[in-house]
Amino acid sequence: MATPPVLGPVGELVPDVERIAVLRANALGDFIFTLPALDALRSAYPSAEIVLLGAPWHAQLWRERPGPVDRVLVVPPAPGIRDPGPDGSPADPDEFLATARAERFDVALQVHGGGANSNPFVAGLGARVTAGLRADGAPALDRWLRYVYYQHEVIRYLEVAALVGAPATTITPTLAVTDADRAEATAVLGSPTRPRVALHPGATDTRRRWPPQRFAEVARELTADGYEVLVTGTPAEQETVDAVVAAAGVPVRPQVGTLSLGGLAGAYADCALVVSNDTGPLHLAGAVGAPTVGIFWVGNLINGASPLRGRHRPIAAWTTHCPVCGVDCTPGIYPHRPGDGECSHRVSFVADVPTAEVVEAAREVLTPPPSSP
Repeated sequence: MATPPVLGPVGELVPDVERIAVLRANALGDFIFTLPALDALRSAYPSAEIVLLGAPWHAQLWRERPGPVDRVLVVPPAPGIRDPGPDGSPADPDEFLATARAERFDVALQVHGGGANSNPFVAGLGARVTAGLRADGAPALDRWLRYVYYQHEVIRYLEVAALVGAPATTITPTLAVTDADRAEATAVLGSPTRPRVALHPGATDTRRRWPPQRFAEVARELTADGYEVLVTGTPAEQETVDAVVAAAGVPVRPQVGTLSLGGLAGAYADCALVVSNDTGPLHLAGAVGAPTVGIFWVGNLINGASPLRGRHRPIAAWTTHCPVCGVDCTPGIYPHRPGDGECSHRVSFVADVPTAEVVEAAREVLTPPPSSP
């Protein structure tokens, strides 16, 4: 008797597949969530070429990196597909689709959202079989799965891969760290003289940001425990990193724009712990093997927190009403509940997480701590 699939129904394999396109052209954390689905595709179609339709940074990250992606095609900026950027990519989606059709994709997967914009884009690739997600009002693909907002992102994309006969082989996103990644990290940071911890206090959505003063308190506690503390951030997060450094009152090492994405992967891979808001670097850290403590708004915890507890501790903020105006921010997802669910305020929804909880979780993952310097 065949073993039933772990994550639900599995569709039929597509015969004679030579080339598979996968659309996922948005942010870092979003891409990390798709890695198990890409692994499933590689296992089910071992001889097929898997082509990621992504952003310029995907192409840079995946250059000479082992893993399930064979090649990256940079998609042009287009509504609902990819935000514009100064990267020199073709500006005309129709021109891109004409070029992509010449690739003769056998299978094209949409793991890019609800499909209002992305499903027509994927259908335009001309693949023999298309599959993906479909929200209310979005056009259908050949094989599709209803997009339901509150579902863990990893499982969501594994279910899409299963539509084309690719059952899950893992639920754990894993990104290979290359020698070049580690060499860059060492060139920038030097060799550690004591175990390192990284703090990442930024996030694109300000509602996901734990206050810098709280990160500073964590820095003080872990420095006293004997750890070297890095504070990482993008150039857009310079002010936030500076606030953590100023409030910490102990020697920490800010790293803003000093490392490429690969170099950051190499740095995190050698950290004893990464403490971060719910943002791309947190998920990158987990994918390269670092233990993590993540601060999550409860809704985002459902969609993005690792379900594993051997080396990960997500801390939930249970705020559902705007701290400024008191609007219940859940009815946008649950329209039958009272309230309009939306407000214009972008203050932190995770500020109520106590520092003590994060420090306690960090020490639990780090046990036993190093000797104090």
